[in-house]
Amino acid sequence: MSFRPAVRSLVRTVLAATSTTFIAAHAADTIPAPADQPYPGAIVLNVDASNTSQQIFRIKESIPAKPGKLTLLYPQWIPANHGPSGPLNQLAGLKLTVNGKPLTWARDPINVYAFHIDVPRDAKTVEVEYQYLSPTEPNQGRTTITSDILGVQWHSMTLYPAGYATRRIQVQASLTLPEGWGYATALDTAERKGDTVQFKPLDLETLVDSPLFAGRYHQRYDLDPGGKLPVHLNVFADTAEAAEARPEQIELHRALVQQAYKLFNSQHYAHYDFLLALSEEFGGVGREHHQSSENGVKLDYFTDWNKTESVRGLLPHEFTHSWNGKFRRPAGQNVLNFNTPLQNNLLWVYEGQTQYWGHVLSARSGLLRPESVRDIIAATAARYDAMRGRSWRPVEDTTYDPIINGRRPQGWTSWQRSEDYYNEGALIWLDADTKIRELSGDTKSLDNFARHFFGVDNGSYTASHYTFDDVVKALNAVQPYDWATFLRTRVETVGPAPLDGLARAGWKLVYTDTPTPYLKGVEERSKSADFQYSLGFSVSSEGKIEALQWEGVGFQAGLGGSTTIMAVNGTTYKADVLRTAVTAAKTSGKPIELLVKKGSKIRTVMLDYHGGLKYPRLERIEGTPDRLQAILAPLK
Repeated sequence: MSFRPAVRSLVRTVLAATSTTFIAAHAADTIPAPADQPYPGAIVLNVDASNTSQQIFRIKESIPAKPGKLTLLYPQWIPANHGPSGPLNQLAGLKLTVNGKPLTWARDPINVYAFHIDVPRDAKTVEVEYQYLSPTEPNQGRTTITSDILGVQWHSMTLYPAGYATRRIQVQASLTLPEGWGYATALDTAERKGDTVQFKPLDLETLVDSPLFAGRYHQRYDLDPGGKLPVHLNVFADTAEAAEARPEQIELHRALVQQAYKLFNSQHYAHYDFLLALSEEFGGVGREHHQSSENGVKLDYFTDWNKTESVRGLLPHEFTHSWNGKFRRPAGQNVLNFNTPLQNNLLWVYEGQTQYWGHVLSARSGLLRPESVRDIIAATAARYDAMRGRSWRPVEDTTYDPIINGRRPQGWTSWQRSEDYYNEGALIWLDADTKIRELSGDTKSLDNFARHFFGVDNGSYTASHYTFDDVVKALNAVQPYDWATFLRTRVETVGPAPLDGLARAGWKLVYTDTPTPYLKGVEERSKSADFQYSLGFSVSSEGKIEALQWEGVGFQAGLGGSTTIMAVNGTTYKADVLRTAVTAAKTSGKPIELLVKKGSKIRTVMLDYHGGLKYPRLERIEGTPDRLQAILAPLK
């Protein structure tokens, strides 16, 4: 290299570094850090959700402002989403005025969720207009408005001033609905005039934590008649028939509320509203909030009750979050606004223990049969027992997956791992529960931890934050043990799946050649065929290979993603054809021949597998106490 090019290269490097430093410093200077101080005045927020045919929300805001610099933020770090997932790409048509005159705005070059404005001298209020464009196709995101149902997630509809804690910014919100529609929300209504609803003033943090569902066909069911605090199941559906629940179905949901009260021995809300959408068009959702939850499943939740057991664990999970995740929250989630990064490292408590209690409350309430919950645990145990990704990535690291991957589909989930803090977290808490029972001679359990940890300050709505040490301290208060090592070993290290809790519960994981009734129902509902523990993949109803196991039989034969099975042993693919071939290969000794297509290429793949069909289930360990039965039994 000659001297002159080397100098030019050095100069470019220095200039680039200087430029980057300057821009970063400039961004830091121009976006005020949030301070725990009240915002002067209240934001007036009006959302028009009446345009269902084009799926457009129209928003107007009046933001009190003083002359000078003002930065408006669009929420980025959404509570309960665990990542920087604010749908900024769906915000459009941004216009700002003062006294009828247009204002110029500039997006921050570093933080694209920030918009800078110079407020003129005579200004007292900045008027803001924009639209939130709900996805119109599945590949654009979750549909939030249809011809019959809509959901308002206030974080999608709100710009707010930087420099203030969101809990110190007051908002006066209103919503215009389609003609004649009903609605439900944890928000308190001030008045409704025609199709416009005015809500009582409140802080921005509570507003964002209080979504709204509305619809043409709706029913409201009282889940705690005569109770101290109102709890309602608000159902919105594509049809009037689908929103109708039978009395015995409502009784099971009422049992859920009572079993939760017996478990947590507290209530941390003034009232609670389940928002449940039953639809083939409105996007599926399960999202927790302090005094409500957003839930979306298919249309047949009530009308085909015997076939919907696999989705009935959703409401128990989200209800549990009122205590775990909303009232008690990890300390790293104690941030001042929606544009400050969240720390996720304790999600195996926040979500993992909630997943565990969701299973338990599903059984205790009768929403799921105990044998179905056993089947769920079996499927979970089998998944992590076979997961090769456990050899390099501990479960705690998966808590960062909502940030790393943004919940996008993955090609090799069994190797990359996904958000395993949910289900592997549930296994860890089963392990802890059975350990407490064993050590205490079955006089104590994780139920005692729930009452001790989540039952504090009964009636308080103020979030109570915790650290890892707080969790350990609470466990030791129930049953002394080296809980710090117990948890760190399972959460922070790689190795075998945490299945010790199964054995302590009196059960073991086995495989048989027929699926359990529950898992068969899951297959039918998902329209797929599960060969995970035999051939190392699943197959969609169209023959597309999915969820390939890293180093499984299919992997070893060279199968990859975007591959479709066209034929099995010379016969056109159907799930039963492949099942028959797997069974026959067990005794014939011949490999299974697949004709597969990937892109424009067609080839033959030979699967040298002779182990037969394998489906996970739990089997009792003779001579041991059945602690799992005790765990799933209703509390008296």
